[in-house]
Amino acid sequence: MRNRIVLAISFLGLVSVCLPACIREGEPLEEESETAAQEVFTKNAFTKNALKASALTTDRLATEALTGNPLTSAAIAGSPDVLSALRDPMAREFLTYAAGCALPAGESVEVSLDGETYVFEGDVGLAPAWGRAHGHCNARCPGWVSACMLARVNHLGESLPISMRGQNKALDLGPAERESFPHREGAYFGDLFAPEQLRFACRSPGSTLIRRVCGGTGVDTEDCIVDVLGECDEICGPLESDGSFRNCGGGGHTIPTTVTIFRQ
Repeated sequence: MRNRIVLAISFLGLVSVCLPACIREGEPLEEESETAAQEVFTKNAFTKNALKASALTTDRLATEALTGNPLTSAAIAGSPDVLSALRDPMAREFLTYAAGCALPAGESVEVSLDGETYVFEGDVGLAPAWGRAHGHCNARCPGWVSACMLARVNHLGESLPISMRGQNKALDLGPAERESFPHREGAYFGDLFAPEQLRFACRSPGSTLIRRVCGGTGVDTEDCIVDVLGECDEICGPLESDGSFRNCGGGGHTIPTTVTIFRQ
C-alpha cells in the first residue's frame, strides 16, 4: 500500500453567511465561486524560503507549466516540468499554499511522485476557475493567489490564526469573524508567479502587527521578505465596508487584488 502524505492548511471554521455589503452594489465579483460564503479563519506558517526559492519559482518552465494549465491532478501528472520541481520539498510547500488559496475547501490535487502520494487541499477558493478541467491561472488569478500566499507567511514558520478580507466573493465576511478578529494588521499584494516576484505589503496605520511576517518589531521592516511600502492609508484606495484596503500601489502599478489581514 502506498504512503499518503497530506499537505493541508488548517481550517478552523465555515459558515454559510453572506453580507451584501461586502461587494459594492452593481460591481462584478472578482472571481466566480461555486461555494457558499465562508469565514476565512486560517492558520498560517508559510516559510520565506519556500516563498522565494522553491523550484516552482526558480524554474520558469515549471512555473509557466503550473499557471498555464489546470490546477488538477491530471494536468500536473502530465507535466514533467512541474513533477520534477515537486521533488523539492520547498516546491511542495509552495504548492500547498497556492492550492489552498486558489481552490475552495473540498477540492484537492493529488500528485504521485517517487512512490509517494501528496495531496494539496483547497481552502479559501480565491481562483476556483484554475481548478477546472480547462482552466489556467489568468487575469486576476495570480494576484489573488499571490496576495493570499503573502498574507500566510510567518517569519518564524509558526502557525497563527488570521482573518482575510478583500473584494473577492470567497472572502465574504460574517459577523462572528468581524467580532473575533478586530485588529487590522496590514494588506498584502503582488505576483509570486512573475519572472521577478512582486512581494508588497503595507501596514495598517499605527499597527506593528506586521512583525508576524517581517520579524523584528514591526516598525523596522528593511529586511522583510515583502517590500513594506508604508502605511496603507497612504498607498491604497479608501477603506471598504469590511475594513479592507483596495487598489494599493506598488511597482508602478495599482493592484486591486489585495488581501487585508485582521488579527485576534
